[in-house]
Amino acid sequence: MRRFILRRFAFALVSIITATFAVFMLSRAAGDPLLLYANSGYGISPEGEAALRKRLALDRPVPVQYALWLGRTLKGDMGETILDRKPVSRIVTQRLPTTIHLGGTAFLLSFLIGIPLGILSAVMRGSFGDYIGRFLALLGQAVPSFWLGLVLIMLFAVHWELFPAALRGDGIWDVKHLVLPTITLAAGGFAFYMRITRAAMLEVLDSEYVRLARAKGVANNKVIWKHAFKNAVIQPLTGATLGVVGLLNGTVLVETIFAWPGMGLMAITAVNNNDFPLLQGAVFFFTILIVATTFVTDLLYAYIDPRIRYD
Repeated sequence: MRRFILRRFAFALVSIITATFAVFMLSRAAGDPLLLYANSGYGISPEGEAALRKRLALDRPVPVQYALWLGRTLKGDMGETILDRKPVSRIVTQRLPTTIHLGGTAFLLSFLIGIPLGILSAVMRGSFGDYIGRFLALLGQAVPSFWLGLVLIMLFAVHWELFPAALRGDGIWDVKHLVLPTITLAAGGFAFYMRITRAAMLEVLDSEYVRLARAKGVANNKVIWKHAFKNAVIQPLTGATLGVVGLLNGTVLVETIFAWPGMGLMAITAVNNNDFPLLQGAVFFFTILIVATTFVTDLLYAYIDPRIRYD
């Protein structure tokens, strides 16, 4: 287990370095980055330009510049935004809980609804309820998030005036502002978990040991939850990692539609303003969230399935 943890930790470091270095190189690919930091270069003397270039370490090779940035980032100093000269670390730490609030709620909603409905659909295979569930799952994966969000706003915010159309509200318990963006973000995850759980359950329900348990007269609920679900949960658990990645990608679009003040909206604003320091901070924390989720999922494998052991 110790060797596995060390390998996963090394993989996490490589992933973070690769993702942030790619964004760092993009800031250098468009030309001299000094033009961004110096407000397009107008009104700056040659002496001031040389001093600014030295302060930003732009006179060093690019790998050295990245190493210096990474060292400062690990100490909590991610630089300043280009537009308003605010600390990137402060903006990111302010926006990150908001994104976790929305993404975590959507993840729980899709997980807690999709998996039970997937189990129910597999148990009721071939019935009318099974067809309805499969249709909803197909619809959830086929409908684009931006279209669903706009339709929800038009119906529930504009036409019926049941929920607000945008912003977060006063706090974490302001449910009204959370309903529409959560449904929009969770729709794809719900469909994904339902389909993958249904497929895993159907495979296990047709196995020999489940048939043997039924032949011995074991109660149906015990067969489903103790024998079938415990062995079928590996696939939904694996899909949980992909689901978290999809939710993080979806927050960029959903937060833009609903003006949700999180990391996704911040990343879009950074791209529009060519604010690479802010974009690097967003990529850094998104990568950490994805890598951490993958690591926790790998550890849960061994806990759920005793056949899995890490050397």
